[in-house]
Amino acid sequence: MKPGLPTAMERPHFIGIGGAGMSGIAKILAQRGAQVAGSDSRDSETAQALRAEGATVHIGHAAGHLADDSTCVVVSSAIRADNPELARAAELGIPVVHRSDALAGLMDGLRPIAVAGTHGKTTTTSMLAVSLSALGLDPSYAIGGDLDAPGSNAHHGEGDIFVAEADESDRTFHKYSPQVAIILNAELDHHANYASIEEIYESFETFVGKIVPGGTLVVAHGQEGAAEIARRVAGREGLTVVTYGEEEDADVRITKITPRGLTSEVTVVLAGRMLTFTVSVPGRHYAHNAVAALAAGVALGIPAHNLASALGKYTGVKRRLQLKGEAAGVQVIDSYAHHPTEMTADLEAIRGAAGDSRILVVFQPHLFSRSQELGKEMGQALALADASVVLDIYPAREDPIPGITSELIIAAARSAGADVTAEHDKAAVADVIAGMAKPGDLVLTMGAGDVTDLGPAILARLSS
Repeated sequence: MKPGLPTAMERPHFIGIGGAGMSGIAKILAQRGAQVAGSDSRDSETAQALRAEGATVHIGHAAGHLADDSTCVVVSSAIRADNPELARAAELGIPVVHRSDALAGLMDGLRPIAVAGTHGKTTTTSMLAVSLSALGLDPSYAIGGDLDAPGSNAHHGEGDIFVAEADESDRTFHKYSPQVAIILNAELDHHANYASIEEIYESFETFVGKIVPGGTLVVAHGQEGAAEIARRVAGREGLTVVTYGEEEDADVRITKITPRGLTSEVTVVLAGRMLTFTVSVPGRHYAHNAVAALAAGVALGIPAHNLASALGKYTGVKRRLQLKGEAAGVQVIDSYAHHPTEMTADLEAIRGAAGDSRILVVFQPHLFSRSQELGKEMGQALALADASVVLDIYPAREDPIPGITSELIIAAARSAGADVTAEHDKAAVADVIAGMAKPGDLVLTMGAGDVTDLGPAILARLSS
């Protein structure tokens, strides 16, 4: 066994091993020498990548998939209590471990950077992973999205830094003890787990309390929720707080963001020194993510000028304004945005890069609970597009809520002046977009569900 393999993780079984968070932990364990097995509801390129690492991946969920000699069963909050493999684990007396505990165990003995916030975690974690790797530091990392190829969301490195997303959705980020923590923003979301913004703030405060003595909190100065948390934790013994943003009194001050097509040039002042570097994705919010990554790396002792240069190596992550292709003069871009703030940020970023081009959006609302609470704001965000096609709500782990449909979003969008078409048949979207799009247009497939699958279909229809 390689060093750093938690005792109970020698033969882990993952239920839902193909998920973004689960697959990353499984990959790192496999690279550390564990005999990894698991199951998922469908086969995927991620499952195939895990098999290439030596993991056994079953398709479908059945009690027989769980080996009797498994040392633990790893689950996420999305796994239901009636899962047959979970029931079999109870019969065999095999310990059940939440993925957050497994990830926390992988960080033991290393210098962790935990990236938290309602939006931007995957991008910022990816920026750190890529830039630290470019500097030869070989960090370990676990990201909620693939960098370039399936299975590239995680890596077991030989270096002493571990970069990880810290998920606030179910409070599991309370399990981590980072040396450096980033809070990009804090807004009300995950309505099944948080009843108010105050509960969100309290949860982030608890997360900050887990930073090791002598550690650093990097926090967005200009974002209301993040700034509120910074105020609440100010003066805590053994904690250094570093703020970043465009405000004059930010510790790491952004003085200029210059759009250059689908990239940006960012200038910051840090410790009295001016640095300019390139961010290879468009938009102000991605520039802020890069500066958060810069501040976190500097807090670990990495020279600022080296890290600033290395951040230019980051070229994006799948589903974060990812160019899927071009056909008939129309570019198709995939966006993971599903919260109104994310939707607005991505649409503003694309608008800044598009010039006079029209922006067409295919939006799939994500979760009934989120649509119930934020449907009006989602519709208002769609008003930033020239035209939108709105699909039915993607349920993910949720059961339907009576009366909550995508019509809530459509009505709000139309009230905000948006041109919106409702489409209940996902298979018909490619034809709908082909009928709308003209050469020079940009098409965004937007949402956290399977709307991402429509990009290739739209390109194929445009080509024909």
